[in-house]
Amino acid sequence: MYSEEIKALAKYRLEQSKENLEESKALFAINKYKGASNRAYYAIFHAIKAILALEEIDFKKHSSVMAYFNKEYVNKEIFSKELGKRVNEARLFREKSDYVDFYIITKEECKNQIDTAIIMIEESEKYLNMKLN
Repeated sequence: MYSEEIKALAKYRLEQSKENLEESKALFAINKYKGASNRAYYAIFHAIKAILALEEIDFKKHSSVMAYFNKEYVNKEIFSKELGKRVNEARLFREKSDYVDFYIITKEECKNQIDTAIIMIEESEKYLNMKLN
């Protein structure tokens, strides 16, 4: 059903997501919440891009990736609305952390972002296993 190239891309992106999560956890452990938040967001982002690889679709803007995921996967209840909400919150925290002067993400907000990344990776992996096996 899927070409070997597409399968490899989806798996690569999922592995990239897992690496981002490990980096996030390491930064969180040393109280580097801004960096941990950033890496957790990228874990989420790459997990979503792994899913989109199966459709052979990609976007240049992060906002377009998130909008497409919400429209085609959350709104159609392939992924839960709760996960969609958490993903959107993670994007907003990352944007504030990266672009708003003097914004400092809290330990609790960062932990929530890491938890969202864990859930997104688990759900993405289940979805990919179902589609690729």
